[in-house]
Amino acid sequence: MAGSWRAKAQAGGMLLALLGWVSSCVTTFVPLWKNLNLELNEMEIWNMGLWQVCITQEEGVMECQAHGSFLALPPELRVSRLLMCLSNGLGLLGCLLAAPGLEGWRACEDRPGRKRQLLLAGGAALGTAGMATLVPVSWVAYNTVLDFWDDTIPDIVPRWEFGEATFLGWFAGAFLAAGGLLLACSARSMRTTPPPAPNYHQPPAVRGPAGGHHPHPKNADLVI
Repeated sequence: MAGSWRAKAQAGGMLLALLGWVSSCVTTFVPLWKNLNLELNEMEIWNMGLWQVCITQEEGVMECQAHGSFLALPPELRVSRLLMCLSNGLGLLGCLLAAPGLEGWRACEDRPGRKRQLLLAGGAALGTAGMATLVPVSWVAYNTVLDFWDDTIPDIVPRWEFGEATFLGWFAGAFLAAGGLLLACSARSMRTTPPPAPNYHQPPAVRGPAGGHHPHPKNADLVI
């Protein structure tokens, strides 16, 4: 029963980790972190990402332009770039570390302790990747809310709103953290194979004068 639970937890954790890693990579590169709809020209929708700004027109044509300078970006976007790239690398590393530790993989089958260490390391890397995804996405979303409700900005000025990548990033961070937690919990429940118990042999029986076997000599049989 315990082995079946571990196998299901590892399979579910690995599936969540892969979904979270793919979603995190998509969140990093799509220009959909913020959306802006101009009231003067409703046919154009502005989309901002970590790497570029895109304008979608009514005909479905999208024109994108990369950010001019990394140092010219707002602080949240600069930090978000670094954290999202770190999250992508840690997510991939966590999946590669945890894969040999899964039950059913022939790698390290004769070393259960090594498989447990790989699962723990992979789970820790995936959990860190999840946090590295949730922090920048939440930071950008928080600043977007502050700017939207800022009373010092005139009402005629358009306000940025949440983009689709914001919600995708939240799901990606949650999937990575949940997958890492499942893998780590399944590793904690693993038990290494105990060493074999020593085999103690009984002492040889002592043959008596009549040919019988006596397991222990009596005092009368001892010759002084």
